[in-house]
Parts: sequence; C-alpha cells; structure tokens
Amino acid sequence: MINIVGGIKKRTKIEVSQNNVRPTSIKKRESIFSIIESYEIKNNIDIYNKKNIFDLFAGSGALGLEAISRGANFCYFYENNIDAIYYLKKNCQKICKNNQFEIKKENILLSKFNNINKKISLVFMDPPYTINPFEKLFNNIYQSKILSKDAILILECSEKLKIEIPSFFYCFNKKNYGKTKVYFLINNIY
Repeated sequence: MINIVGGIKKRTKIEVSQNNVRPTSIKKRESIFSIIESYEIKNNIDIYNKKNIFDLFAGSGALGLEAISRGANFCYFYENNIDAIYYLKKNCQKICKNNQFEIKKENILLSKFNNINKKISLVFMDPPYTINPFEKLFNNIYQSKILSKDAILILECSEKLKIEIPSFFYCFNKKNYGKTKVYFLINNIY
C-alpha cells in the first residue's frame, strides 16, 4: 500500500497490484506535484479546479488520484492490465466521487481519444520502462485536440531513454531521480 501525499485525501492508503506495476514513489510524487504547483503559481493558472486529467498507463492510479485529492474535477484512467484495473477501481472508489473518474481498458498506443468529451489540462504518462510510446502518444494527443490551452504533460521514463519533444510541446522542466527521468511539458500550440 502507498499513501496519497496531498489534498483532501492526504494519508489515504491505496492498494497496488504486485503484478507488473511500478507505482511512482512518494518522494517523486511530492516533487512532481510541487513542480506543477510552482508552475501554476508563477503563471497564474489553475491546474486543478474544474479541470480534467489523463492518467495514462495508470497502474494503481496514484498520479491521477493525487490530482483528484488536490481538487481536480475528473480523471480518465487508461490501463489494460486486468490485475492493475482491479486495484485501480478499488482505489478510485476510495478517493473519488462516482462521477469523478472513468477507467478505460484499452491499448493506449492505439487510442485516438475520439470518445473523450472533456478538455484535458493535466496528462500523466508513466509507461513501463521497457517501452518508448512517447512519439506515438504525442501525435495522438496533439491530433485529438483534447488539450486545454494551459495543459501540462508529465512524462516519467528510464533515465537511459532518449525522448524527442515535438515542436507543439515545450519542456519547461526536467528532473532526474536515480534511474528515472521526469519531463514537464506545456502545450505549445496556442
């Protein structure tokens, strides 16, 4: 079990599948959300209030649930591991109101996000470190036009992975945490 680290559900325990799931550590989550909230203050934008989130490769849902706890309106959780979905659903029911989440069991690399009817302001991408889905996801997200004007994308990957950031996104921060790199991007198309 791991804890939510901020917001109204702070210290609430969430369960994690032991089957092929690598949850973002508490220290990394604290750091990620500190950087997001610092960016929010510096740029006078509201990241959470009445905003919608994507948690791609959701696993336990820790990142999306953290955003819900901090005031986000709604989160789409994408996961296709059946065991992870079992725990994800339990965690969503513990943290969210019934109308605050939707779990989508589909291959995220094939998704064109056609069935999303809300603008997305925060995207978490934390795939298994053995794959590099970012180029495909960048293009699918960009072409779907689902991002809000001030959208932020958070990418977590192996520190060995080389990622090409397309011109329609701008990297405003990058942090290394041991064997992990985290990129912070903004929507650069407005």
